[in-house]
Amino acid sequence: DINQARKQELQQRIQDGSIDIAIGTHALIQKGVEFQRLSFAVVDEQHRFGVAQRSALRQKGFSPHVLVMTATPIPRTLALTLYGDLDLSVIDELPPGRQVIKTKWLQPGQRDSAYSFLHRQVADGRQAFIICPLVEESEAIQAKAAIAEYQRLSEEVFPELKLGLLHGRMSAKQKDEVMHRFRSGELNILVSTPVVEVGIDVPNATVMLIESADRFGLSQL
Repeated sequence: DINQARKQELQQRIQDGSIDIAIGTHALIQKGVEFQRLSFAVVDEQHRFGVAQRSALRQKGFSPHVLVMTATPIPRTLALTLYGDLDLSVIDELPPGRQVIKTKWLQPGQRDSAYSFLHRQVADGRQAFIICPLVEESEAIQAKAAIAEYQRLSEEVFPELKLGLLHGRMSAKQKDEVMHRFRSGELNILVSTPVVEVGIDVPNATVMLIESADRFGLSQL
């Protein structure tokens, strides 16, 4: 987090042009942030920004060039590319060293085979995520809940392994502690809600089992 004094200093430097490239969050769109001469704007994860937000960013310059990037374009973006109002560039190459991700869909009756695969991965020194859409079980929604799954998996499926639990109702300190244990390799499997979808990088975690996948959006998956 940036304190108010530092934020005001950065806003002033953006306004007077002493900063050539500004990298930020939605904060760059807010009032109080003025660019001396905004010529080029890049919006990453475009599907997470509304039309009005992207328009507000463009209005901070005089017809600046705009590059929007996304792996899961929203219908409006697809329509713009189809009807010629938006030029399209495709990045179809993986970064150097990146392996191809294999995605498999399994029926509920095949869950044991998925657990066996996780066992083999952990035996090879790897780690895994198990993602559930809910924190607690709900009578209104038929979907897996992280707390109940963590207890069941710890007692019945992976009793010999070290499992961790992570969800949005935990305090920041608790979440940091769990993630530290997972990153350090102390935990073999992390049972979590979608709180891990942004800002989590654990290279040794090579498998992600997503329960009740129909409860997730395309961009989340």
